[in-house]
Amino acid sequence: MRRATITRKTAETDISVTLDLDGSGTYDNQTGVGFFDHMLDQLARHALIDMQVRCEGDLHIDDHHTVEDVGIALGQALSQAMGDKRGICRYGSCLLPMDDALVRAALDLSGRPYLAWEVAMTAPQIKTFDTELVREFFQALSTHGGITLHVDCLRGINSHHIAEAAFKAVARALRDALEQDPRKADAIPSTKGSL
Repeated sequence: MRRATITRKTAETDISVTLDLDGSGTYDNQTGVGFFDHMLDQLARHALIDMQVRCEGDLHIDDHHTVEDVGIALGQALSQAMGDKRGICRYGSCLLPMDDALVRAALDLSGRPYLAWEVAMTAPQIKTFDTELVREFFQALSTHGGITLHVDCLRGINSHHIAEAAFKAVARALRDALEQDPRKADAIPSTKGSL
């Protein structure tokens, strides 16, 4: 059962995350940040991860703590749900077009966090959402999920499309990496014997 529930409470946010890695992509995400909820929905749907996120954050200050802390909690839940990673494919990648945007994501569920981010947004905000927070989310997810993650925007005009393509590309790469390898279902995908 590759499931996890994480609760995380600080002076800035109160978060609960529930994940099922073998789900069908159902989602129920409520963070108080509309655009971010939409992106989390995309992540769940295209990774085929069932996801529920609840966050009460200090939105009277800004969205930063909410977005970053949800990334932390999601990374922790993902790591917990994977367990020892026995039988997973481990690697995943996706080249994802969304209208004018083309985003490439490649990842390794290695336990070694690293984010390479080559994504230039064309606007500072999407409605009231600060586009810098897209990177902050993926930095937190990578760090706390133990993910080596490379994301590159190869082209794009519209920041909404670029951000959404990034979430969808990472989701599809995650889906591939989390899949059970039918040829090595009982093995750790590493010559070291652990990840």
